[in-house]
Amino acid sequence: MNYPKNFETKIGFDRIRESVSEGCLSETARLLLNEEVYMTDYEMIREKLLRTNECMIMMGEEEFTIEPYPDVDQALLKLGVVGSYLVLDEVSALRKNLDAVRGILNFFKKAEHQEKFPNIFGMSREVKIYPFILERIDKVLSKNGKIKDNASRELAQIRADLAGKEKQVARRLQSILKSVQHEGTAESDVAVSIRNGRPVIPVQASRKRQLSGIIHDESASGKTVFIEPSEVVGINNEIRELEYAENREIIRILTKLTDDLKPYAEELRHLSGFLAGMDMIQAKAKYARGVNAVMPEVVEHPLVEWKMAIHPILLKTLQKEKRKVVPLDIRLDKKSRILVISGPNAGGKSVCLKTVGLLQYMVQCGFLVPMDPDSKVGVFNRIFIDIGDEQSIDNDLSTYSSHLLNMKYFTRNADAGTLLLIDEFGTGTEPVLGGAIAETILDRINKQLVWGVITTHYSNLKHFAAEADGIENGAMLFDTGKMQPLYKLEIGQPGSSFAFEIARNIGLPEDIIKGASDRVGEDHITFDKHLREIIRDKRYWEGKRDRIRISEKRLQETLGKYADELDQAEKTRKEILKKAREEADELLRQANRKIENTIREIREAQADKEKTRQAREKLIEFKEMEVKQAAAKKDPLDTKIEKIKSEEKKIREKRQRFGQMEPSRKAPEKPLDPSIRTGDYVVMKGQEISGEVLERKGNKVAVQFGYLTTRVSVDKLEKVAPEKYEASNETNHGTGDYADWDILRRKMQFRPEIDVRGQRAEEALRSVTALIDEAIMVQNRELRILHGKGDGVLRHLIREYLGSVDLVNSFGDEHVDLGGTGVTIVIIDV
Repeated sequence: MNYPKNFETKIGFDRIRESVSEGCLSETARLLLNEEVYMTDYEMIREKLLRTNECMIMMGEEEFTIEPYPDVDQALLKLGVVGSYLVLDEVSALRKNLDAVRGILNFFKKAEHQEKFPNIFGMSREVKIYPFILERIDKVLSKNGKIKDNASRELAQIRADLAGKEKQVARRLQSILKSVQHEGTAESDVAVSIRNGRPVIPVQASRKRQLSGIIHDESASGKTVFIEPSEVVGINNEIRELEYAENREIIRILTKLTDDLKPYAEELRHLSGFLAGMDMIQAKAKYARGVNAVMPEVVEHPLVEWKMAIHPILLKTLQKEKRKVVPLDIRLDKKSRILVISGPNAGGKSVCLKTVGLLQYMVQCGFLVPMDPDSKVGVFNRIFIDIGDEQSIDNDLSTYSSHLLNMKYFTRNADAGTLLLIDEFGTGTEPVLGGAIAETILDRINKQLVWGVITTHYSNLKHFAAEADGIENGAMLFDTGKMQPLYKLEIGQPGSSFAFEIARNIGLPEDIIKGASDRVGEDHITFDKHLREIIRDKRYWEGKRDRIRISEKRLQETLGKYADELDQAEKTRKEILKKAREEADELLRQANRKIENTIREIREAQADKEKTRQAREKLIEFKEMEVKQAAAKKDPLDTKIEKIKSEEKKIREKRQRFGQMEPSRKAPEKPLDPSIRTGDYVVMKGQEISGEVLERKGNKVAVQFGYLTTRVSVDKLEKVAPEKYEASNETNHGTGDYADWDILRRKMQFRPEIDVRGQRAEEALRSVTALIDEAIMVQNRELRILHGKGDGVLRHLIREYLGSVDLVNSFGDEHVDLGGTGVTIVIIDV
């Protein structure tokens, strides 16, 4: 059982159900929709999702629709009541229902539809419409929903007599009307009217006694009265009696029809239920198409592995405002069952939480959800949520008390099949105490193997999540430059609340902000600052990594293209050379044959032997000269091959210039200095400040130097004795000599890139000067200055300054794919 009782309202599922119900054609389908409940049976969930998904495809690819139809549930109940009968409207509604069902069954008569949509076809396989039912209804009911004249002999005779009487009355009334108009008793523009079901003639009130008859009505002004002439009263009475007889005959016909349909009451109820079920599925499919929903992969065990997930209600709201929704990527698995999300206010934490709750609930109720189709959705036995304020005056319940009651229920009832969603965990009371209670509760539910998503601002919960197995930190990203949230979840690191930055941005007095900073303490400010810097640097390096990856891909494609051209050129060259040799050999053979023929002719002519010898020598010299000339000619393919090799060499030089060498097969990384383990004391080579090893993974270790924790390679460290570690710390903390510590801190915080776009020349030069000085201090060899292209003035001033610095070895443009002339790369001699 999900918690609390108003769960659907809390997560917004009631609004989803309401939106889907608007697509239902009947009230019966809406009632079925309200009966769609949370399921834990994997096969049932999958079957309902498949049916909705198939219907959505049917609507899109096959233009499948269900014709509008009325409800007949109440009418079908009459089939079980003795003495009751279906009225005309109910029979007509039943006929429309049967037409709608027949349309669905006709759709599945095609074998291709049966194979393509097997789950919905399975619903219709047992549905049958008995021909007798259709024939029986069509015998008495016309296409426009009226009783046919030939439904019985008696009815045909009554209607024939009725038509004759009505024509007789109409002719007589027209004659009387013309007469009274001629006499001036009635106005010339009036016509025969109907009052109380009787035909009457409008007559002026002042002359009403000039027309004998029955007065049935008068106008609002009293100037006109409506008189039924005495001459037609008798005929009208006969018409009224015929109408009574017609009605009695129709009731007899409908009663007989109802009696004939009663044996099929159960089949008709089954048809009605099938139609309402298809109507509900079509409404769900229609809503799914409106929010771009899909059927994700469903697994039997608990799992959240979603990509591009979107809150459907938020999507509809932002679409009206022509704004885009930032999709959510989130993963909960056995190693990281609980995600603790932190970040600034209005940064999207609560939306993230509600998105998880709503989409998970929708899937387990059989609704398609807006996310990437490759996403995986697990099955949870129950979902518990603590969202919003539940304070109650009636129950004397405060906000924090209501939260604690929820926590009490969670700790008692949550297990390994529970998905727990808690918003603003621990708030509502004194922060230190509330944080301690929240941390203890988090520890308890983690030991109970609960799955969950929790939002918080408390630092102790972030620390606990970083250390505890099964719990992962997550951050809602924030753009510190624009001072606005990005609404994007980043898993693997805690987020900052950016309280001071937001306060400063909205204009809170600086003295108040400074006073708050002094009160909260330097350690907390430093922690939050480092956290923001980590987030900023991670975003920077991720962006750079993506750019490098794109450049690498382009280079690989170019190299591959040149390699293919080179192979093709080599192959073509060999084919041409082979063909040329064959042609040359054939040419030589022809030349030899010609020479021999010439000699034979000379001999036969008994020519001079010396002349014959000279002629033969000339032919031989000619042959050798032709062969040499052919060999000396440069093959155009050789030129192309040389050009390709030259281009490939240039690309390799560029790759080497930017540290993007082709990947090579490397031997597996060998472990370095296995003696360094967790808990050892070490010092960085060339430094004096020692630290403690917190963790080792392969050849990387996490070392704590004072208040700073960093990850370094083992080969940069040396083990020291515990006595030296203690002495080093006492010396550094006692004497205040922080020189080495300051250099180390600067190295850790140094960024070899600066962006001076938009700055004035003097401001930009000051920034570049500070960067060069800091780089020399921390011995960083390569720098990157982003100044933009523009008219080139800023680039010229910066490079003019760089040329005046002795330690600057060289500078030049970045690669064209990475900024070109808009970026200057600086190499420093350090």
